[in-house]
Amino acid sequence: MNYRNGTYVAFHAGGTTDPTASDIKYYNTLKMWSENKNIEFNLINSHEKTSAVRDTSTKETLRRALVTRLNKSKHMVLILTATTKNDTDWVAFEIAHAVDTCQMPIIAVYPNYTSILAPAELANYWPPALASRITSGKARVIHIPFRLPAVLDAIEQFGVSNTTYPTDGYGFYNRETQVRWGLINP
Repeated sequence: MNYRNGTYVAFHAGGTTDPTASDIKYYNTLKMWSENKNIEFNLINSHEKTSAVRDTSTKETLRRALVTRLNKSKHMVLILTATTKNDTDWVAFEIAHAVDTCQMPIIAVYPNYTSILAPAELANYWPPALASRITSGKARVIHIPFRLPAVLDAIEQFGVSNTTYPTDGYGFYNRETQVRWGLINP
């Protein structure tokens, strides 16, 4: 297996390359945080580990590129919005390969939440590929709001070499940690 130090980011693109019309805006936010010299955040972006592919590439070319990127990743950041569960393109494939083949943890981020204390209540956001792996106990997932302190900590802490947590598909940061980060009022 390849040296696995990258962060693989999966999101529902909604069939568009318009950065304001799809969840790509959250991926771009991660890249912005990493490029900001006032934020101590280094995103080792798995999408930059292979040559770019375009929407006009064949499905097999896209699949090969995604597999290569996933194989070089230590975890997946999965951006979950109300439309993610409807993705019929690549998200299901990415989740399946990440969990079944690469055995990597998933950092499930929710842009519409400021804190998360009960991941099971967010099941309506989960694509079937994720839901089935969570309920079967196959996926290791930490559920976090798409807020800088939570994302920074999760990306730094969780990877294929850390097999102790999350132990199942319902991981989350405790209330005290989220209060410390300013996500919950004390």
